[in-house]
Amino acid sequence: MNDIAAYKRALHISNKVWDIVISWDYFTKDTVGKQFARAVDSISANIAEGFGRYHKKDKIKFYRYAFGSLKESQDWLLKAKIRNLLSQHLYDELMKEFEQLPKDIYHLINYTNTKLSE
Repeated sequence: MNDIAAYKRALHISNKVWDIVISWDYFTKDTVGKQFARAVDSISANIAEGFGRYHKKDKIKFYRYAFGSLKESQDWLLKAKIRNLLSQHLYDELMKEFEQLPKDIYHLINYTNTKLSE
């Protein structure tokens, strides 16, 4: 699974977000931080779960869940920026990585669709 680009990128981003959120004050962690960390952790977790499924439709379902978690994570990233919890530089850096993930996830879905029969 460590060879899957979408998984590697999602895991890297989730660890980066964790390092950011862990330094926030209690209120910020309890409101934005927990939601943000859960959403971003869910991206790689759903890719991993999909990878572990046997049937093509099950795999793709979890890869699509990962895409939904990605969109939620982007929403929390924007909220963190608007609420001055992130610098512009950090926001830009994370958004750039988030913007690459849909390509990785769609590649994984297309590969699964093409290579697996059922």
